[in-house]
Amino acid sequence: MGWPDRLRRFLGVAAPLRPPGALDEPAFAARCIRCGRCAEVCPHHALRPAGPAFGPDAGTPLVVAREAPCALCMRCPPVCPTGALAAVKDPRAVRMGTARVDAARCYAYQGIVCRTCLDACPLQGEAIAQDDELRPVVSDRCVGCGLCERRCPAPLAAIVVEPRGRR
Repeated sequence: MGWPDRLRRFLGVAAPLRPPGALDEPAFAARCIRCGRCAEVCPHHALRPAGPAFGPDAGTPLVVAREAPCALCMRCPPVCPTGALAAVKDPRAVRMGTARVDAARCYAYQGIVCRTCLDACPLQGEAIAQDDELRPVVSDRCVGCGLCERRCPAPLAAIVVEPRGRR
């Protein structure tokens, strides 16, 4: 069940950013029964069902970080009836994806002082730091919540979360 990455790329359908605790994509897509319980308990409305463009994955939960990132409240995994979302006790253990900085869009790379992504990061200094020229540097501790992407002031986000497995 679910689309293989090769087919997804061929069709131009972006890989989905899954909720905290999501199993690897094939296992997640096979186990998720599209009940919507995770989206119902999300106080930040970060989870939404994948649309028809996702083919067999339609109805599975995903996060659109630029619109509504995950606040890492961890309310979704406990309500999953199938185990498609595994329990996560520490938000630092979440592995939704990793943020990537596009230097051509990033204000800090253009010489404009900006630390919006650093200030938005819930892991304060662990996932995003600054280099000697005050530009953002994302570490392997990034959990992929998308708070940085949402808060980026650039018209086209200069920092974008790539879903787990697509790095």
